[in-house]
Amino acid sequence: MATLPVYRWRLAPDGLATRRQLRALGLRPGGQDVAAQIERPRRRRGPMVAYLYRVDRALPVRPMTAGRRAALERANTARRTCPQCRRDAGYVIPPTLGTCTTCAFPDNAPEGASWNSSPHSAR
Repeated sequence: MATLPVYRWRLAPDGLATRRQLRALGLRPGGQDVAAQIERPRRRRGPMVAYLYRVDRALPVRPMTAGRRAALERANTARRTCPQCRRDAGYVIPPTLGTCTTCAFPDNAPEGASWNSSPHSAR
């Protein structure tokens, strides 16, 4: 097993890019292996590592189809739906809570508050 070349932060050679940089160019790694890595020093938890891919082997990003768009919409709706009260919370429910804040903290809800009341809602 060969070891990967390691470059310091911002000193990687041309022709290599991170996933984000590829995406900004409209590209994706396309199944290629990691070509190198860069390390950014940090004080406490060791270096931050980013993997680099060859730009010349990258493939174009696949276009968004109607089926993929529908599946993504269903997945995001599921992330916003509270499993306890089955209502759309209007935000992605934090995995640490597992339910909407109204269900997670029923004692902290103001008097007469319902699931869709907001101080900023139109009256």
